[in-house]
Amino acid sequence: MPGKNVKEIPVYIFMGFLGSGKTRFAKDILINQGFTEGTPTLLLMCEDGEEEYDLKALKKRNITLEEINEENLTEEHLMELARRVNPENVIIEYNGMWELDKIFSVKVPQGWTVVQVISFVDSTTYDMYMANMRKVIMDQIRNADMIIFNRCDENTKASDYKRGIRAVNRRAQVIFEKKDGNPLQFQEEAFIPYNMNADVIDIEEDDFGILYLDSTNDPDKYNGKKVRFKAMAHRPSNYGKNEFVTGRFIMTCCEADIEFYGMKCVYKGASNIKDRDFVIVEGVLKKEYYKEFEGYGPVLYADKVTLTSPSERPYITFD
Repeated sequence: MPGKNVKEIPVYIFMGFLGSGKTRFAKDILINQGFTEGTPTLLLMCEDGEEEYDLKALKKRNITLEEINEENLTEEHLMELARRVNPENVIIEYNGMWELDKIFSVKVPQGWTVVQVISFVDSTTYDMYMANMRKVIMDQIRNADMIIFNRCDENTKASDYKRGIRAVNRRAQVIFEKKDGNPLQFQEEAFIPYNMNADVIDIEEDDFGILYLDSTNDPDKYNGKKVRFKAMAHRPSNYGKNEFVTGRFIMTCCEADIEFYGMKCVYKGASNIKDRDFVIVEGVLKKEYYKEFEGYGPVLYADKVTLTSPSERPYITFD
């Protein structure tokens, strides 16, 4: 944060691969919409995109375009640009192939403050990038405040994409746009691989990730539902004697990003359960407020917990 007497200079970072729509978006808000209202603005372009800027139009709006490469993305070069341009706004069109640590770790001029990070995704190539460059694209999604899927149509798996994003970034606003820029209308309901209308909803072991995501995103839908699933037990030190966590280690993008995801479980025999025991739990989910969610989420009230053999797979995925 800048000091009391230092003017805050808002910095906006646009992320995404080549052709993801970063430049098109920047041109629209800067030139067509006049986002910066004529105030001195520094636009840092970190790659040559498919679209080009109209330099005369930028100059007319008091916007200075500077091309920057990975070698000169340094404190010294940014300081020199700050002195020369004296911007009141900074927009960075970041190269999607560069490590994100670079932009977030480099020391910036005093007062420069990142206020929004927007990640752009071409929906027609998203599955390909997820299959071949999963860690890179997930890093972009994890650090974004807003995620814009463009070039969408009726075949875009919007609900599935949104559910996957919620696994790693619950705070970001997710927007789906058609080729003409208008919003894509779609049903929020994603495919659920278990019977929500069963007296007891049996969750297959590999589907725990879907249960976790869907119930935390929409706890009202699961409120009062009776479920049964296999999970690993975790005993947090700050939980009461009748509380533990049921969950699994889940890989979000690669083995380096495996984390434990679980939901609070209330059970009278919880004190007999050891940390990392595998159990089959059966009980009723209730929507309750607790600080882990900073809001409402699912809490499992178990009436039956049975010890079982460990899973053959050390982790599962959200897919």
